[in-house]
Amino acid sequence: MHPYPFAYHRAGSIDEALQLLSTHADDGKLLAGGHSLLPVMKLRLAQPGHIIDITGVQELRGVQQVDGALQIGALTTHHELATDPLITEHAGLLAQIAHVVGDQQVRHRGTIGGALAHADPAADYPAGILALDAEVVARGPGGERVIPIAEFFVGFLTTALDPQELITAIRVPVQAGTGFRYEKLANPASGYAIVGVAAVVAKASDGTIGEIKVGITGATDTAFRATTVEDSLRGGAGDAESVKAAAKLASDGIDVLGDIHAPVGYRTQVTQNLTRRAIMNALEHASA
Repeated sequence: MHPYPFAYHRAGSIDEALQLLSTHADDGKLLAGGHSLLPVMKLRLAQPGHIIDITGVQELRGVQQVDGALQIGALTTHHELATDPLITEHAGLLAQIAHVVGDQQVRHRGTIGGALAHADPAADYPAGILALDAEVVARGPGGERVIPIAEFFVGFLTTALDPQELITAIRVPVQAGTGFRYEKLANPASGYAIVGVAAVVAKASDGTIGEIKVGITGATDTAFRATTVEDSLRGGAGDAESVKAAAKLASDGIDVLGDIHAPVGYRTQVTQNLTRRAIMNALEHASA
């Protein structure tokens, strides 16, 4: 199926992109990698009258280390994240996730900013970005603002971004001595996560769990932090039995999705099992 007709605009800078967004506020859409927008346009679930192509905006690309954090340009591709030495050294969880996003074509074209802005409830990055306690940097008519990731995902395909804002970067605190793991049950056709769980663990000097963060995607209509699991384990020994018990809390307080790929009971069990596996693997690689 072909999309409805639209006007095409190619922005050469962030300012030009924002001007075009402002001019076409009612029916303008940004085009980054295109793997989220173009399929819904072909299905005519979205019918923007104006497409604003930002792929040529070079200031939105690349990874830098700034003030104890990695600043990742919104147009950085999945392949670049998977292979960037700064990401591998200081935020290895993101590299691990980037390796399992989609297929080779998607990884070379799709971007982290586009994926986060689309906020698909079965996307891989939200789990890791939540577990890394990252920040989203956005720019709009009112200037630049920083959105804590805990406030970014607000509902199904919905974020805290204003319609005339674009993501310019993602800031991830540099990780030192942490153990991390992303566990995913992938849909065999699409590669999206039926459930995906990311865990980041830091051990205290006595070997107990000093800090733990767990992000979950695919289980419900919005990615979320499993704070009940974290609270149950923080300060504890992190033995197999306590992790298993804590993982059973992963589905507490959420409306677990049920569909043709995973009924509610099955997806609940998968969520708990992947949470246990992610935490145990993260613990194994964490240093005091």
